[in-house]
Amino acid sequence: MKTNLEIEYKTLLSLPEFDHLSKLFSHVKPIRQTNHYLDSPDLQLRKHKLSLRIRTFDKAAELTLKIPQQVGNLEHNIYLTSEEARSILSRQQLPETCANIQEILDILRRYSIATSDIQILGSLTTTRREYQTEIGLMALDKNEYAGKIDYELEVEVTEAVSGQKHFEHFLKDNKIEYRYARSKVVRFLDSMGKLT
Repeated sequence: MKTNLEIEYKTLLSLPEFDHLSKLFSHVKPIRQTNHYLDSPDLQLRKHKLSLRIRTFDKAAELTLKIPQQVGNLEHNIYLTSEEARSILSRQQLPETCANIQEILDILRRYSIATSDIQILGSLTTTRREYQTEIGLMALDKNEYAGKIDYELEVEVTEAVSGQKHFEHFLKDNKIEYRYARSKVVRFLDSMGKLT
């Protein structure tokens, strides 16, 4: 299992802003990835502000548990083969006996989450252009879920205060209006009527 601290800033984009930034990202080949979100029917993970997803790519996948910190999220990532991911997705729930994911299951149990109740809630597909900039790792995303499409710009930084300042300057320099962007999982859950 690989663990890292994710500090990111993001904004939702209008379609004209997305088209403008697409020109800046035109040298980057887009990749398609799908986030399959997991939780219990009564959202036990969400109640602890945790998020769990399987992200699938063309030839690989990863299971990621995000735990909020004072700054950013602590991410626990486990590489999955395409076959392992397909097996979990076809079952619609996490296998309790899969050795590869036991570390994440153990963390969830520490929150008194019944891991046997965790199931696939649905998915969100992103077409992403991503590259390393002076500010940090920047990603331009088109997201499709529950019959909706939205656009966002994200940047992952190593230092919160200077990273936020640089991100704000980038938006201003490119005439991008800042629009608060909830996390993808929250937007997905809201689109499914799961949040009240």
